[in-house]
Amino acid sequence: MPGRHGVNRWELRTCARRGHVTYAPDDETLAHRLSGLTGLGEVWRCLRCGEFTLGAPHGRGPADDAPMVLRGKALRQAIIVRALAVERWLRAVLIGLAAWAVWKFRGAQGSIQAALDRDLPPVRASGFKVDQMTAVQELEKALATKPSTLTLLVVILSAYAVLELVEGIGLWLLKRWGEYFAVVATAIFLPLEIHDLIKGVTLTRTVTFAINVAAVVYLLVSKRLFGLRGGRKAYDAEWRGEQLLDIERAADHDLTAPPQPGREPSGQSASTATTPAVRGAQPTRKNAPRSRTSVVRRCDKPVSQFENAFARTDTSSCRQAACRGHGGWSPKDGIGVGRN
Repeated sequence: MPGRHGVNRWELRTCARRGHVTYAPDDETLAHRLSGLTGLGEVWRCLRCGEFTLGAPHGRGPADDAPMVLRGKALRQAIIVRALAVERWLRAVLIGLAAWAVWKFRGAQGSIQAALDRDLPPVRASGFKVDQMTAVQELEKALATKPSTLTLLVVILSAYAVLELVEGIGLWLLKRWGEYFAVVATAIFLPLEIHDLIKGVTLTRTVTFAINVAAVVYLLVSKRLFGLRGGRKAYDAEWRGEQLLDIERAADHDLTAPPQPGREPSGQSASTATTPAVRGAQPTRKNAPRSRTSVVRRCDKPVSQFENAFARTDTSSCRQAACRGHGGWSPKDGIGVGRN
């Protein structure tokens, strides 16, 4: 799917699950860049995936009041962060089960000891060296543990499970406090994990340590925590810069801004620098801002040559070509887009 219509597959998958998000800004020029007319009615571009969707917009108002949607890099980061949240919830379940097992063992400690005292002597008398078995030795050590120590262990495990649960909730909700909480809570236990690795390297310890280190580094760098890479201000600016309304507003400014005397606009030749902006036309792929969804080519062929049944019937040139043969936007449902 990458490369088809220039849309990232993650945006399309998210819209497939949660629905499109459309918005009609009060700015008439900007609204024209985001909308179109078809034989079935008006269409508006989704603020997440950039595709045109049939029907009235979900909201109207100033462009600055448009909903902030996850798209592009921010959407990919959200998917990774929520994957970390699921991993934290799995840990919380496993640790909670361990706390429950210790609690049950504490209650049955006396009966287990009595069963061993009754059954082990006949086994020893038969010649089996059960006392040298690792499982029996570990069980005897556990039975020798004081009930108060087991109670403390249950409290520690329960608190750790709650910690992982809260950490997962904060990450899943994509809250800033959740990201800080995850970094701090994970980094605190890294020295203990290093100590365990020094005592003995196992696959479980190695994988757990690698996941925790990767999570801390990723959250610090990608979310710009603790002032890294410009901090919260730079992160918000990066997120805002990926919003479709801001991309289209910047593209409209690039098209309508007069060239500076003595030099051509950046990225344009002399023949294209003086071309006036056409309402509804999109910037060329060479000069468009960094967006996979902001390019719609202009077609100069007569509309009568359109292959699409919903195309206009006059002989003027289209501005948002919808036919397959005109090099313009071709929606999946085959509905043509044009302006009267």
